[in-house]
Amino acid sequence: MPQRAVEIILMRQLAGYLAMPILLFDPEGNLLFYNEPAEAILGRRFDETGEIPLKEWYAMVAPIAEDGSPVPLETLPLVIALKARQAAHRAFWLHMPDGSRRKVESTVFPLEGQGGRNLGAVSILMEVRAA
Repeated sequence: MPQRAVEIILMRQLAGYLAMPILLFDPEGNLLFYNEPAEAILGRRFDETGEIPLKEWYAMVAPIAEDGSPVPLETLPLVIALKARQAAHRAFWLHMPDGSRRKVESTVFPLEGQGGRNLGAVSILMEVRAA
């Protein structure tokens, strides 16, 4: 693993202690880490996937809009947060490893270090359960 900024190391450490599903991405959108609660939603352990390039991550989860169409990559909260450097939120469906779909909401905020350094983004991923 390449040397990471201390803020990324600390964010990963914090995510490991939280009970909410957290995913951590670098400035290019590559997945760096997700915690155990996120593993439960994604149906995959981080130890099994490891770090994943953005396009591979997008293909793996294959997000689907409410109307059944694929969510364009550029409209994902992650991409918006990274490009516009502002928080973004959206609900969509994820493809699961077993072929099923799971509805989630994703809120993503950019990680900015001292001096305005773009460090990536953090996604809070919550499963939407039927009431």
